[in-house]
Amino acid sequence: MLRLTVSPEEYLMINDNVKIIFLGGSKNNMRIMVDAPREVSIVRSAALENRISDPGERTKLPRFHGVSEERGEH
Repeated sequence: MLRLTVSPEEYLMINDNVKIIFLGGSKNNMRIMVDAPREVSIVRSAALENRISDPGERTKLPRFHGVSEERGEH
């Protein structure tokens, strides 16, 4: 897991064909733009979770887990 602090208009490149541009936002919201080939599937987490009605299947979805504070990391 990589955690970054970015400024508006900065971007990340994933491989040679996916670009994520950070457009800015507020404290609780971030606007991004994703430039990727059509064959790359991009799905918002809320939409993905709404598609799955079985709670057991929902637990298999990827989740962000913060680094344990026991190790002194945030």
